[in-house]
Amino acid sequence: MSGLRVIPTWRHGQERLYVCGADGRNVAWYDRDTGRVNLLSEDRRQDVLAALHPFLTGPVTVGPPPVPTPAELARLTLHPDDDLAPNRPGEALLIALDRDPGPGHRLRPDPRRRALFAEQAVGEALDQLEGMGWRTLHSVPLPGGDRVHHLVIGPGGLFTVYSLHARRQRVLVADPVVTVGRGEPYPLLRRVRADADRASYALTAEVHPVLAVTEPARLEVTVPPREVRVLTDADLPGLARRGGVLKPADVEALHAVARDRHTWVGV
Repeated sequence: MSGLRVIPTWRHGQERLYVCGADGRNVAWYDRDTGRVNLLSEDRRQDVLAALHPFLTGPVTVGPPPVPTPAELARLTLHPDDDLAPNRPGEALLIALDRDPGPGHRLRPDPRRRALFAEQAVGEALDQLEGMGWRTLHSVPLPGGDRVHHLVIGPGGLFTVYSLHARRQRVLVADPVVTVGRGEPYPLLRRVRADADRASYALTAEVHPVLAVTEPARLEVTVPPREVRVLTDADLPGLARRGGVLKPADVEALHAVARDRHTWVGV
């Protein structure tokens, strides 16, 4: 037995099959779109092809990766349990709801499902920026049970994005307080800034905070908040127009660091 296992991953509709050793580290991967098996070690060629055999479709090219960048090598050495890149928008909420769906009948909707809707809507909008040179990580865990809803890295810099559910409701932002509908005012912008500060500490880079409000009936900002950009989910594609801060190589390098779970320990 070779001890190899195949782990399929999907991102933006593209499938890649990783071949991992017993220690969880990648030894090869197969891109269906290109029909290429990329080997990190020629010594494992036969074992890799045997493990992939049930998944191969048509002729394939086998060989070393085409001049991998340092960022790609850093990603490939990550244990799957430490790689945050596969996280879906709202990953933590999806896991919580799977473990505890709650009562079947409620007088009021489960607030976790409203929060999940917001993170999924914002995450979908941010993922669309990838074709323009941006990279997004979702549900980045922080010590103490907190998490960054979304971390966006691209030509325009680094941003933490907090998703706020406000469907068909009026939202009033009066720094640091945010009021949604008839709900109680809450100093949410302090949390939004804290997420950016913790990310900046972890990545040793300037990170800008963003509050993304999903589908509000009306969004009112009394005074532009200090440091925080307040956008609707429909406005998020506008981030792609920002540039001149990071080069493509810098984006990939920061993404490689950010996707490692260990980066966020102790922030």
